[in-house]
This record gives sequence, structure tokens and C-alpha cells, in this order.
Amino acid sequence: MLLRPRQKQFVERSIHALDEHGNTLAVAPTGAGKTIMLSAVTGRMIGEPAKGTGAKACVLAHRDELTGQNLNKFGRVNPQLTTSIVDAKEKSWRGQVTFAMVPTLARKDNLDQMPAIDLLVIDEAHHAAADSYRRIIDAALHRNPMCRIYGVTATPNRGDKRGLRPVFSNVADQIRIGELIASGHLVSPRTFVIDVGVQDELTKVRRTADDFDMAEVDAIMNRSPVTEAVIRHWREKAGERQTVVFCSTINHARNVTDAFNAAGVAAGFIHGEMADAERKATLAAYAGGKLRVIVNVAVLTEGWDHPPTSCVVLLRPSSYKSTMIQMVGRGLRTVSPEEHPGVIKTDCIVLDFGTSTLLHGSLEQDVDLNGREPGDEAPTKDCPECGAVVPLATTECPLCGHVWERADAGEVAPLGDFIMSEIDLLKRSSFRWCDLFGDDAALIASGFNAWGGVFFLNGRWYGVGGLQKQRPHLLAVGERTICLAAANDWLNEHESDETAHKTRRWLNQPPTDRQLTFLPTEYRQDFGLSRYQASALLAFRFNRDAIRSLVFGAADATPEAIVGKAA
Repeated sequence: MLLRPRQKQFVERSIHALDEHGNTLAVAPTGAGKTIMLSAVTGRMIGEPAKGTGAKACVLAHRDELTGQNLNKFGRVNPQLTTSIVDAKEKSWRGQVTFAMVPTLARKDNLDQMPAIDLLVIDEAHHAAADSYRRIIDAALHRNPMCRIYGVTATPNRGDKRGLRPVFSNVADQIRIGELIASGHLVSPRTFVIDVGVQDELTKVRRTADDFDMAEVDAIMNRSPVTEAVIRHWREKAGERQTVVFCSTINHARNVTDAFNAAGVAAGFIHGEMADAERKATLAAYAGGKLRVIVNVAVLTEGWDHPPTSCVVLLRPSSYKSTMIQMVGRGLRTVSPEEHPGVIKTDCIVLDFGTSTLLHGSLEQDVDLNGREPGDEAPTKDCPECGAVVPLATTECPLCGHVWERADAGEVAPLGDFIMSEIDLLKRSSFRWCDLFGDDAALIASGFNAWGGVFFLNGRWYGVGGLQKQRPHLLAVGERTICLAAANDWLNEHESDETAHKTRRWLNQPPTDRQLTFLPTEYRQDFGLSRYQASALLAFRFNRDAIRSLVFGAADATPEAIVGKAA
């Protein structure tokens, strides 16, 4: 398996920081491939001969599903390393890398069984300041003072203001949401801040230790005229989209759900006090398309994704930027057409009826796309409050919360405005992409095991990937960048550094006689044709009917399924 160039850079910077400081925090939002990068760092630290034999690592997660996801993806990145599990059902440290559930491992009897480890990896590392995590960290360092501590998170700033400085002294790297939008791994948010006559009242809501006082927010927002105005604006901007709504209280969520249903829009709601079975049934109904709207109270901010969701409605303000990013992030995932046939997603509508956008300005205030190549050191600065080493572009210290003032504090950018430079995916790819017919409407790249292609038809792009002797797969539909990213990721998944032969000398040699026998006669007179171009043409020729079937089939998707550009 291959990492994207930006993922390789993230891994190199993390390893450099671990070697220099003995600990580090790395920030990677939804869509960055956090688990893949976490696995690559672990494999490099544990599996390299220079690190010595018998090295062991432990990867922490706080939920069962995360433990399983981490274990499965780790095996794809590091098939040579053995693994084991510590959770409620099994407690084994036999593997070189053990995947452990925090609530289980933090118990004294289980923690006493933990051997000396060389690397402790903390997924969702914004939890690392919690007492259960600290018990595990302290035990690991007690058994081996040289144990390195590596944390990865999408949102490092904790809502309870407990800093991460006692665990991490530095931030190795931070992948920006704008980078992932530019590279086609997230869709762009289109944000509308809508005042339904309550913004002045919301600005006066007091803050508690955790957030704004949601009882006060409920008194302002949980009124029929406000809810009716919300539904009216939602119909106008995003009425055909699957939507997630964030409310202030359970009573508020219930009333909003009832109002949507009364307006003829199928809606359901979930909250933290529901039984698991009822919550799962409601989410399953939404995932299955039986509900157009899912309303929630502080449940779907973290650890939940339904990629066809393309509208986020904020009916509550957030005093913490990390919470706002989590809420909006539920709508930024790209869509797999094989998992969600007929759904085409090119953006996400964000309807903010509160004050979060006005308060925080944007999803990120310091997008950094300066074109550094892998291996370059990230420029850093020291936090004046806690001394942490953080990326130069950081505006809020992820360890202690110190805020650097912006040069123009009065300028507020909407969520959809990102300062981005163009990312040339074709140049950054580990594979050579061939323009098959010279019109930029059909491009293919191939390795030894797989091929990927992007094709343009009637104003829309289609990403397709194939393996030898298997029918191709439809990978993405919509924007060119998203389709290129999906096709390139397909190649990365099925090839390795040895088979990503972008710069191999033989690529430019003339085609073989056997290749020419399978190509039309005119290509035999093309003396500029290379062996690799011939290979790309043959990949298209041998799979042409299947590609046409996938592309034309997707092009016939019903208009109701197209969720981008609807507003």
C-alpha cells in the first residue's frame, strides 16, 4: 500500500518529532487518512531493524468500533507485524502491536499486566488529558522511561480547557481542511449565516464551563416562529439534501423534528438518553434513506459519518471552534458511488442560524499550502504561554489554548472561503497519468496490479478503478479533482513503492510487439508512442465496455439523487 505524498510528509514529520522530543501531537482532520498515517508511523517506529528486535507498541482508542477500524487498517499498512487486542472480550499482549480499549486497559488489574512498551499511540488524542488516559500514559513511562508518546486527533482543543501540555510538548504537523478540499478528499462547504430575528439575543447568552448555556439557547431558539423560519430557509437552500441538524436541548430537538414531519419532511431525532437499540434504528432509517433529516443533541459531533449528508444545520451556537468544526465536518465527506448508487455530491450547504460562524470566522484561519516537498522541515514557533513547539501558521495553541492575534482582527471570512493554492494531483501522484486521446477527457494511470482512470461525459467527471481479471469499480462521480483523488487512492491501495513506476526508465522505451498486436493499426505508425502509453491504452481497450457501462449507468442517475449545486 502507498501513502499520498502529503501523508508521507505527515509521517516523516511525526517520526522526526518523536525522535527529537520523545512525544508529539499530530493533527489530521476527517478525510486525511488518519488511521493509515498512524499505522505507518507505528510500523516505522516498531518495524525498522535500526529500532532493534522485540520492540512493542500499544494503540489506544476509546470505542470498540475505533479499535476494530484501527486494527484492520493497520494490517493493510503493516502486514509483516503481529497484532493483539486488549478489550472487554480479549486481553492479549502477544503481538508486536496491541490495540487496546482505554476503559478496559485503565482498570488497575489490566494495567498491571501491561508489559514495557516502546511506543504508545493515542487515537483521538484530545482525550489524552482525561484521568483514564493519564493512568495508562504514566504506567507506560514508569515501565519504560524511554517510551515515546504519539497522539493523533482532528480537533486538539478540548472543550473543557484541560490542556494537553502535560502529555505533549510539541505539534509535529497539521493537515488543513483546505488542503483536503483542494486535493479532492473533502467537498467544499457553502455557508449561509441566517438571522431569523434572534442573533442579538444569542450574543447575550452566558457561557458556562462547558459551552454556552443551552437552557438559555433553548429559550431563544425553541419557538414555533423560529422553527418555521428555519424550515422555510432549509427548503429554499437545501430541500432535496440529506441533512443533520444540531439543537440545544432534547426538548428543542423533539420540537424541531415534529415541525419537519408536520411540514411533510421525514425526520427523526436522537439524543444521549436514548436506548442503544432505538438510536441505532433511527440512524439506520436515516442511512437507508427513509429519513431526510436527522436531528440530534450533542451526539453526532464525533465518530459518526454518513457521506451522503450534504447539509448541516446549526440551531445552536458553539463557544468552542473545535465543536463547530466537528459539526460541519459531518457533511464534508465525499461519496463512494458503489456504496451509495446514484448519489452525486459536490459540496455541503451549511445553514448557521446561530452565531458560531460570526464568532469563529472560518473552519480554519491559517490554511497553509506553501508547496513544501516531503522531507522539508515544517517551520515552527514557540507558544508564549506554555512553550510548546507548534506549526508556524497556528493561530490557537492546541496544547494550552493561547490565541495569536490576527493582523486584521475585524475581518471575518465565511466558512467556505479558503486561501488555497492549486494542488496538481497529476504531478504529485506516484503514478504517471496518460491523456489517452489528447483532449484531457480520458486519463489513465497503471501499476503492476491495478489501473485507475478519470473520464468526462456531459459536464461531469467519473473516476474508475480496476484490477487484473476483475470488473472495474466506479469510484467517484462529480468534480474532476474528487474523481482524480479517488482513482489515485485506488492505485495507492493496490500498489507499492516497487510497482508505482512513475520514473522507471523502461516507461519511455518503444512499445513491445505484443502490445502493438492488440492496438489499432494506426498506433503502429506512431513512433512517439511509449511502452507505458501503450499499456494505458490497452488498459482502456480491454476494459472499454465495462467502463462505458459504469459511466453511462451513473450518468443516468435520477436528478433527485444529485445533492451538489442544488442551491
